[in-house]
Amino acid sequence: MDREFESIAVMDFGSQYSQLIARRVRELGVYAELFDCHKGVDPVRAAKPVGIILSGGPASVHEKDSPTINAEILDLGIPVLGICYGMQLMAQLSGGEVVPSPHREYGRREVELLHVADTPLDGLSGTLDTWMSHGDQIERLPDGFEQIGRSDTCPVAAMANRERHLYGVQFHPEVRHTPKGMDILRSFVFETCGASGYWTMDAFEEVMERRIREQVGSSRVIGGVSGGVDSSVMAALLASAIGEKFTALFVNNGLLRKNEQEEVAKALDEAGVKLEVVDASDRFLQALQGVVDPEDKRRKIGHTFIEVFDEVASQHSDADFLAQGTLYPDVIESTSFKGPSAVIKTHHNVGGLPEKMKLKLVEPLRELFKDEVRELGRKLGLPEALVGRHPFPGPGLAVRILGEVTAERLSVLREADAIFIEELRHAGWYDKVSQALAVLLPVKSVGVMGDARTYEHVIALRSVDTWDFMTADFSPLPHDLLGRVSTRIINEVKGVNRVVYDISSKPPATVEWE
Repeated sequence: MDREFESIAVMDFGSQYSQLIARRVRELGVYAELFDCHKGVDPVRAAKPVGIILSGGPASVHEKDSPTINAEILDLGIPVLGICYGMQLMAQLSGGEVVPSPHREYGRREVELLHVADTPLDGLSGTLDTWMSHGDQIERLPDGFEQIGRSDTCPVAAMANRERHLYGVQFHPEVRHTPKGMDILRSFVFETCGASGYWTMDAFEEVMERRIREQVGSSRVIGGVSGGVDSSVMAALLASAIGEKFTALFVNNGLLRKNEQEEVAKALDEAGVKLEVVDASDRFLQALQGVVDPEDKRRKIGHTFIEVFDEVASQHSDADFLAQGTLYPDVIESTSFKGPSAVIKTHHNVGGLPEKMKLKLVEPLRELFKDEVRELGRKLGLPEALVGRHPFPGPGLAVRILGEVTAERLSVLREADAIFIEELRHAGWYDKVSQALAVLLPVKSVGVMGDARTYEHVIALRSVDTWDFMTADFSPLPHDLLGRVSTRIINEVKGVNRVVYDISSKPPATVEWE
């Protein structure tokens, strides 16, 4: 991110909450960016942040090869807030002593606040409800640090060095289980760091459209759209920035939801996007013939998409740039970014295509989280039905069909899924749940229809509630709603005689079945 927006640097030590810290800061109107803790002090210094946050992490500061930072980061003259592991590391690097705790703290804990004036906890008093998750604790504070919070079993639940503007909390202010957590982050960002808070989607749109025009000049740009939120918002932004110099290519892989091609084409046309539709559904089905393994499905679909898109793109020989809907989490997940963490996945937007086609990349959304992309889409005039739609996997319905993907099985699932979503919308539940889907199982079951024995398909319904998709609970949908969905599917979708509802949480189950 160039310096058009003031920023907070989040040093990532592998915590599952690192991205959440950045999102919380952005919710306050200040840009936040994750930094690999292994990259040293230079990238942070170059970014010129107004503040630094040291994330939590699963390691102990005593472990061999535990993640750390160059202690110079604490001496840049920039305010620093250490969270959990980040506080312990700050204490250790500053000459304090961290030891294994005789009483580990996990979950809700009460913290007594002490002398919090002129710290990020200023304005709070008495006791603070917090969320903790740690096995080590600070035994001896470094010189110049003061205890400003304690719990029954953790003598240093918060600390401060006011002279150096270094602060630490043993709990997690970024999670909703710490009710006053946003107050603490707000105080750190605005009072301690002096941020002004002008990271808004209005400002981002203005800056990004200017950047796009500067980057592409008079060149033409092509970009793939899938019908999902990310690529649709990317297309609308490019069209707004450079008009007809951008062409969106929509490859119908035959794995889409009911009426998806028509709905997406209409929405993008109304947003002023020049759209070219390519029907390659037969080609994808042929590639998936006999394929059962989920990862094989993904590979076949990915390779086929690259081939088809490359062929279509070659017809636009005057294009010099490829636009992609890459988001910030895609960038993070596709690199060994999280120092101590393993690479999660290679995202389809952060690999193969650009090198293969020799096009220069335009990725205008790569600094945004999903909720920010939705907000931008609304500002660009995209309909809520598109911007607010539930997540949909890149391989489409192929990974919601357990077993081989055929035209007949796709038709069954497509109709069942459409009924489920339609009934959720009619009942006012679609926007209450985080993601809903139907799955076609690789089994058949015995039934009775019209006094005759049947042996037909089974559909599983899945709906989850979550705020970060790292964990999820099944949605408590009303029984009468589930009953209507089941009745309609069995009556209207030929070949289905049984509907079940998935009541698994994540973990151990995932949201998708494959």
